[in-house]
This record gives sequence, C-alpha cells and structure tokens, in this order.
Amino acid sequence: MANTGEPAVLAPAQPNSPSAVKTRLNEGRISWTGPLLLIVTRSAMWMTAQSLVALLFLAQHRPNPWRQACYWWSVCFTLADVVCIIGIRFFLKKEGLRLRDLIGPIRLRYGRDIFLGIGYFLLFSPGFVFGGYVAQKLFYGAGVSPSGFILHTHALPLWATLYSLIVFWPINSVVEEMTYQGYVLPRLEALTGRTWIAFCAVAFWFTAQHCVLGFVPDLRSNLCRFVGFLPGVVIVIAIYLRTRRLAPIIVGHWIIDLSAVLMTAVW
Repeated sequence: MANTGEPAVLAPAQPNSPSAVKTRLNEGRISWTGPLLLIVTRSAMWMTAQSLVALLFLAQHRPNPWRQACYWWSVCFTLADVVCIIGIRFFLKKEGLRLRDLIGPIRLRYGRDIFLGIGYFLLFSPGFVFGGYVAQKLFYGAGVSPSGFILHTHALPLWATLYSLIVFWPINSVVEEMTYQGYVLPRLEALTGRTWIAFCAVAFWFTAQHCVLGFVPDLRSNLCRFVGFLPGVVIVIAIYLRTRRLAPIIVGHWIIDLSAVLMTAVW
C-alpha cells in the first residue's frame, strides 16, 4: 500500500482495557477505595440480607429463623446487587465511565455471544462439579455438609418463586460479573502492577461470597464450600483475563443461576 504521508489512525482502546485503566490511574481518577470496598461488598450484603430476614422471622416467632432465612437467598440477596450497582456507578463517575463500559463489546450477530456463552458454561461448569465432588470427599466423605440443605427443594410463596425467575437470576449474574471482573479486577491489576495479585484477590472473594450464601456458622462446612467453588471461579476469571469481555461470560453465568433457582423451587 502506498504511503500517503498521513499518520495512521489507531482504533481507540476499550474504556475498560488494562491500558485505559492504567491511564486513568496515572491521571489520579482511580484509588484503592473503590476496588477494596466493592470486592467485599457482596459478601457483606449477602450476610446483612440473610440477617434481616432471620430477624423478621424471629419477630414472627417462626421456628429456626436463621435456617428458614437461608431458603430466601434468591429473593433477599438482591440487596447486594442494588448496593453494588450504586457503588460501582459512584466510582465510575470519577473515571468518566458508564456501567455499560465494564461489559465490553457485545456481539449478538448470528447469536455469537450466546453460543460462546454456552461454550464457556460447558468449559467452566465441570470446574464447579469437580470442585464440589473433591470438597465433599475431602471434608465429609460419605457424610452430609450441614449447609447442603440450601440447594434442596424448598417451598416459597408464589410471588417469591416468580421473583426468583424473573428478577434474581438475570440481574445477579450481570452485577456479579461486573463487580468482580468488570470493575475490581482491572483496577487492582493497575493499582498493584501485578495481574497475579489481582487474580488471587478476586478469586478469593468471588469464591468466599458463596460461603455466605445460606450461611451456616460451621468452619468445616464453609471450607468445604470454598474448595468446591474455587476451581470453577478460577476458570471463569481466566477466561475473562484472556478475552476481556463479559457478555459471553454473563450468558454462561445465567445458565448456572437459572439452574440453581429451578433446582431449588417447588413446582
């Protein structure tokens, strides 16, 4: 191609790419506060939500209110989604970004991201299955974890079941991925200058939040749950670091969350 003497025009970097995040960090628009707060927010809000529901059941003199509150995870944990969205939006405003910028390119032509998301689900779901199997054998053998009951079928009012199907799973998957991978991971990566540090921090808290899902104050049970979720979470994060796109990962996450709701609902 002939040289016209005009400078080449480079495509602008995605606003949430490592280079773009690093630029805003150097401009003083990113601090440690946002990532460190958001990385623990979901766990804190999940515990808060379950505690509030347990207090409500206690006031109603229901038997075993804490255990009963565990069954309402698909309803009350929307509190975490709302708080995370508010927090992310607040800190992104300082960067001049929108929530949409965290997701990255979305490619729906010919259903590309839908089929890619299904492929990702087939890639990372064995990590959760294998992790769960190993954790069960390691911590309980042929026994039963005291927190295993939350994934058994349980009756909720019709409105709560509909809420779980219509509101919980579509929103939770999006906010969870935006929080840990879209917001926290790239900023910790820029702040520390080390991808592996950001990877380990996000993997720990992304996994730890699942110990709070239907929390049972039993150390062995929580260690079992942590080990069970960790391999799948590591695969999910590895996919994001390789692709830097959330849309297909969210599709795969949708399948998991919807499956959990369908598995535990009484029809």
